Amino acid sequence: MTDDVLFLSGEQVARLLDLDAAIASQRAAFTALGTGDADLPGKIMEPSRFDDSVVFAYLARLSADTGPVAKFGSVNPGNAAAGLPTVHAVVTALDPVTGRLAAVLDGTALTTLRTAAGSAVAVDALAVPGVVEPAVLGSGTQALAHVRAIARVREVTSVRLWSPTPAHRARAARTLAELDVPVRAADSAEEAVTGASLVAACTLSTTPVVRGEWLAPGCTVVSVGSFEPTRREVDTEVVRRAAAVVVDDPATAAGHAGPVVDALREGLLAPADLVPLGEVLTGRRSARTSPDDIVYYNSVGLGIQDAAAAWAVIRAAKEARA
Repeated sequence: MTDDVLFLSGEQVARLLDLDAAIASQRAAFTALGTGDADLPGKIMEPSRFDDSVVFAYLARLSADTGPVAKFGSVNPGNAAAGLPTVHAVVTALDPVTGRLAAVLDGTALTTLRTAAGSAVAVDALAVPGVVEPAVLGSGTQALAHVRAIARVREVTSVRLWSPTPAHRARAARTLAELDVPVRAADSAEEAVTGASLVAACTLSTTPVVRGEWLAPGCTVVSVGSFEPTRREVDTEVVRRAAAVVVDDPATAAGHAGPVVDALREGLLAPADLVPLGEVLTGRRSARTSPDDIVYYNSVGLGIQDAAAAWAVIRAAKEARA
């Protein structure tokens, strides 16, 4: 059964899916959502009763010529202190015709790439054109990946980076020296965010690290850590000041994205106010109407992102073997 099954390690996934290919896969994923051409069942997020971990399971199918994809894994916040990725997962893909197992992929590498690449697609669609000096909150795997991905869709002149532990943010700043732009470790989240035209929050915080009062006119805020109702990287004022609240999928965000769940419950937002990123990409909805608009994008992560990225990797692997 396994003779023709691809088994791809994290190193192989990272080699086969460069950032440009990852971004292209995510553009395809959200475009398929925007046109209604993808299969996206609801995802499962289950907090553990034993510790602060969260187990998750995603299912999706991107298109007729790519088979179903499932991802199973967990979020372990304590890993960050040890310098480990907080997300570990395995991804399986089935043949689109027979349903037989086609590939098993390291889901940790895939999740890192597709999450950052998805944010890059959002930045490209939502942020004011031109050079950016992003403020990045977080110093772990996702924070680093986000800076690299943003640099593929915008000219980055410098980076401000903050996380609670000085040693961690200093280490991240040294790592990002690879980009050949100044990277400054800020002493506070406020110092990092104030005046920035682009803010990327890549934390697992249960209390806001981005406050609306700090945001400059025209700022685009991207949040990827508010993926369950108990996590909220931005405060209510960010939502209140936003000319548009863009999400990866409205139904999923309404049940999982902490700040969105709060705003819907409090009547600050109505379900119809949530703008799907896919509909922005396909021209069905607009987000930014003025350079001074503040736009808030909350991504909780979707199985369709994994499906698009996984099949991009599988195709690249098959081409490499041919």
